[in-house]
Amino acid sequence: MLFEDNDFDINMAIFMPDVDFNRDVKLFDPIEGFLRGNMFREEYEPYKNLSYFRLNPMNEKERALFNVMALSFAVNDLNLYLDLHPDNKEIFHSFKKYNEDLENATKDYEKNYGPLEITGKMGSKYTWIDSPWPWDSKGGSMYV
Repeated sequence: MLFEDNDFDINMAIFMPDVDFNRDVKLFDPIEGFLRGNMFREEYEPYKNLSYFRLNPMNEKERALFNVMALSFAVNDLNLYLDLHPDNKEIFHSFKKYNEDLENATKDYEKNYGPLEITGKMGSKYTWIDSPWPWDSKGGSMYV
């Protein structure tokens, strides 16, 4: 075998930089994290000093969808962090809060504007086909 003649420790083969995993983690709010593509303040580094494009919803429906998208991003980003740091109670608390907020925002959106997914709650009629298609942009909106 390749390493049987020396004192090679397979655990040392994984490079772990000097990182304090117990440090306080500072988060952006879900909308700011969504726009930046990163929920973690100390981890965000803009590419070549470029700044992100701030999205401005044009109406209440877009604002509600934007909120659902931001909360969904926050839940997914914190989930990835918790996969590596499952004992971080502060992040887990934020994860649970954003997950609950996402559930409420999704329910509110679907109640007012229809299902977000094909499996979402529908009324008495199949209306999925009535939603605008990506090529049916209405009024220059950035959202479908």
